[in-house]
Amino acid sequence: MTRRTAALALLSSPLAALAQKKDDKPGFRPAKASTFENAQKGSGLVLAAAVYTSDAEASQAFGKLNPYEYGVLPVLFLIENNGKQTIRLEGIQVQYISADRQKIDNIPPNEVRFLRAPKRPKMPGTDPLPIPRRKPKNPLEAFEIEARAFTAKMLPAGESAHGFFYFQAIHKPGAKLYVTGLREAATNNDLFYFEIPLS
Repeated sequence: MTRRTAALALLSSPLAALAQKKDDKPGFRPAKASTFENAQKGSGLVLAAAVYTSDAEASQAFGKLNPYEYGVLPVLFLIENNGKQTIRLEGIQVQYISADRQKIDNIPPNEVRFLRAPKRPKMPGTDPLPIPRRKPKNPLEAFEIEARAFTAKMLPAGESAHGFFYFQAIHKPGAKLYVTGLREAATNNDLFYFEIPLS
């Protein structure tokens, strides 16, 4: 390796690391919010959402895991900033509004693993031999749950972000996603709330 190629390798490695950091959801690339039928526009923003209930839908983001089979409804949230102001997202509040108007708060992604109901304990004396057995793995501990969660804190003009919010809910037609807590970074002014219909 020449000095020049070694120098280029050293210079390119931080750039590669930056590019990797920017893509915080590797392997999962949903369409832009503006392409969704339920896209909502206001204050220079475009917001959209989609529920992931079937195995085919879940496999795109979670591989072999379908969280909905374990009582966790994943809702993909997408946002585009087509305005001129940077938007603060750290105070975002997202609720699932069921078809009968019940409001359900989202579950922090690091708490999803605890939602799986424990298996019923076996009664003593039912096993013929006291052979140690492996504890069954909790499928909701899959790294994709946190890796695919919505984590953006700021959204500069011209940028977009996406990620999942998780709810303990049974999805039915007529539900909505209710989004508040978005603020302009420069003025700290609250933006209008958004209601996104979920088909």
